[in-house]
Amino acid sequence: MSGHSHWAGIKHKKALVDAKRGKLWSKLARNIIMAAKSGGGDPEMNLSLRYAIDKAKDANMTKDSIEKAIKRGTGGTDGANYEEVLYEGYGCNGVAIMCEALTDNRNRTAGELRHTFEKKGGSLGASGCVSWMFKKKGIFSIEASVTDEDSLVEIALEAGADDVELDNDTFEVTCSIDTFEDVKQVLHQKEITTKVAEIAQVPDNYVVLDENSSRKILDLMEALEDHEDVQNVYANFDIPPEIMTKIESES
Repeated sequence: MSGHSHWAGIKHKKALVDAKRGKLWSKLARNIIMAAKSGGGDPEMNLSLRYAIDKAKDANMTKDSIEKAIKRGTGGTDGANYEEVLYEGYGCNGVAIMCEALTDNRNRTAGELRHTFEKKGGSLGASGCVSWMFKKKGIFSIEASVTDEDSLVEIALEAGADDVELDNDTFEVTCSIDTFEDVKQVLHQKEITTKVAEIAQVPDNYVVLDENSSRKILDLMEALEDHEDVQNVYANFDIPPEIMTKIESES
């Protein structure tokens, strides 16, 4: 199973905990503020804002909180002066890692992420050191029990998806960012429930890990994800199913 599938699933489980302590909502609000600031407050005209709102709704963020974040972004009030920064680095076994962040102080964030990388056995790299290994795509993860492969392939490809793959007990549908909303709407209309529906950085190739390295990478990924400025973390690791099952059974 790919690193994206693993990490997307893990994030889905821990999102409930993050939401309870308000951490996830804070990150989502920052994302909405940035999207509204750069493209306006109308989600029908601003796809980035629509996507940010959808992610907030998926995390059960209240309508009032979403509207406040939009107003902060369009009003240019305090707290809206964030910039998008991509931090790149490596984990054990040469695993490539990218962190998408929204920060009001890129030097502070870089220093803190460098410390996290080093503490967890990795290293923060220079700009561009790993980003060439990734492409931005739309990703949908669907439990295999929800639908059959032939039906899903027909529905997804007609909606504009590029590929459908079965990975253990999960279908992974990929598409271009231009067709993401179309595929999402069609899956919703066909009542096909998605575990994950997001635009993500997907690697061209993967590094297969043993059990020890898998634990180290997951520990690093979680530590990076926990940073308040980090919106998303992507990596090109591949954990064999039997190892992932063992790790999940212990958590």
